[in-house]
Amino acid sequence: MSELKHDNHDHSDDHDHSHGGKAEVFLFFAGLVTFLIALFVNAGTLKSTLYVSSLLLSGYHIILEGFIDTYEQTIKRRKFMPNIHILMTLAALGAAIIGEYMEAALLILIFGGAHFLEHYAEDKSNKEITNLIKINPTTARRLQANGETEVVDVSLLRVGDKLSILNGDQIPTDGIVMSGNSSVDQSSITGESIPVEKQSGDTLYGSTINGSGTLVMEVTKDSSETVIAKIIEMVSQTQQNISKTAAFIKKIEPVYVTIVLLLTPIFFLLGLYVFEWTTYDSFYRTMVFLIATSPCALAVTDIPATLSAISNLAKRGVLFKGGSYLSNLSDVTAVAFDKTGTLTTGKPVVTEAYFGKEVTEEQQIEFENIIVSMESKSNHPLAQAIMNHYTDIQPTEIDVENIIGVGLIATAENETYKIGKPNSYEVIPPDIEEQTETFEDAGKTVVYFGSDEEVLALIAIQDVPKETSKEAIQYFKDEDIHTVMLTGDAKRTGEAIGHQLAIDEVRGNIMPDEKATILSELKESYPVTAMVGDGVNDAPALVAADIGVAMGEGTDIAIDVADAILMKNDLSRFAYTHRVAKKLRKVVWQNIFIALAVVVMLVVLNTVGQMNMTFAVIFHEGSTLAVIFNGLRLLKGVKD
Repeated sequence: MSELKHDNHDHSDDHDHSHGGKAEVFLFFAGLVTFLIALFVNAGTLKSTLYVSSLLLSGYHIILEGFIDTYEQTIKRRKFMPNIHILMTLAALGAAIIGEYMEAALLILIFGGAHFLEHYAEDKSNKEITNLIKINPTTARRLQANGETEVVDVSLLRVGDKLSILNGDQIPTDGIVMSGNSSVDQSSITGESIPVEKQSGDTLYGSTINGSGTLVMEVTKDSSETVIAKIIEMVSQTQQNISKTAAFIKKIEPVYVTIVLLLTPIFFLLGLYVFEWTTYDSFYRTMVFLIATSPCALAVTDIPATLSAISNLAKRGVLFKGGSYLSNLSDVTAVAFDKTGTLTTGKPVVTEAYFGKEVTEEQQIEFENIIVSMESKSNHPLAQAIMNHYTDIQPTEIDVENIIGVGLIATAENETYKIGKPNSYEVIPPDIEEQTETFEDAGKTVVYFGSDEEVLALIAIQDVPKETSKEAIQYFKDEDIHTVMLTGDAKRTGEAIGHQLAIDEVRGNIMPDEKATILSELKESYPVTAMVGDGVNDAPALVAADIGVAMGEGTDIAIDVADAILMKNDLSRFAYTHRVAKKLRKVVWQNIFIALAVVVMLVVLNTVGQMNMTFAVIFHEGSTLAVIFNGLRLLKGVKD
């Protein structure tokens, strides 16, 4: 797998401090109220006391984290590991020493407020995980051998258990319908708003909601292996995997803070002996320098924005294992798509039915009735496609024989009829043959209907592309991203679908293990690749790609190995995700520019004596707030 794919960052050693506990919130707002009161107090001593109280109340957790966390990390890593909090604490203490109590309190208040905003972004992202956990079922109605029902915890269910599902019940785990009929709301898994009809043999997903009918189901998976359990596990990894930019900033933060701490006394001495400032001016400007160079804004350029983007995508049914994959998506240069079920509906449909020149209108009606009656006796997917095409025709009872290698044979009104492949007929009329070539060139499967002597009609069947696939492919083409279709179908069939979708490249006759090899080949020309698929045979390619995207209605293994999931099999969501990834990258660079520009401006103005501490605090901490608010804009996503 590529280096990008392995960029998983373990942050177990990073600072793990919450900024949003009830005590901290109370103290922060107590400090804010105290600060506001101090603004309207005229008595000097009382005013100063209120400002100091505000500093201590609102900065309590900042001061503790500054010293305690620095100490703990230094001992743990056996090297000096200061954090931003200690810079802010020293700057505030320095301001207080020279009597700038208001500036000291204001610095800590805005810094603390920025942390609460960052925590808000984390909360919004975590909310999506919490919502998923809430929909995870907790109890089930298990049927005992004597026919009685017992309510048990979902964790006690075993594969093979029989469960009773009453109307309105939440389906407890994954399984199959044993008996009964009902509609099931699967929106929690697939994002599909329309309930799906379920009957014997159909698959049920845990966390989905049963409709008005009753069902008996058999458990097919342990509760920890259900689709919803895997999705919850996947989303819970989000904050453990951050972008390369965020990881780099986290890595250099202690180095940067150490450099600032070393430069601070040097700046003081330069002011005193080179610029010939007074002791007070040197100390004052040194405190401004300490405030200006603190990397507060730089530290929040990426993570709040990334978490906001992930939160927005989660609400739209797109789940990411981590910020690094979303960030990498903006750099993607090629996307490979599985065909069946990803680009296409995954279910064959009748696209055309052609009856020979000699067939009258009355005969056509008669033949259509015979075709439906014959296909009603078959469980072949193509038979189901034909039945779905002729929904207004009720089948009649006739004897049908299924002959392997030939097709269906039946007798109706003393005439023998056959439905089968073109090679099951020896004599084919010219008009039928011409239509056959046309349809097969378009990648369609052709089925013949006829009597013993002649072919009377043909039916063209195809797994058709989704409308959303066409929109998505066009979007990626507009973005100059190379698109590739991978399919095990014959090359001609794949090319026909590819032509309909205007896809750049089609690879047909591909075995499952070859997909990963093709992804590796693509990387030679296209540095960052993505793979979108839904089946077991897509898993190796999903792993080989820089970003693997599984369709939510796909197989467990595809979901396991993927870096992102489209809960609904809708590629327009993938195109939207790419737009969000591009916007995220743009916002992060905007934030970096804002953060660095303000630092440079404040240092220059401070050095030439054109910056006081109040404005330094407002500009510097204001840039931190601006960066966070800029990132929070991604909670609204981008326009479709």
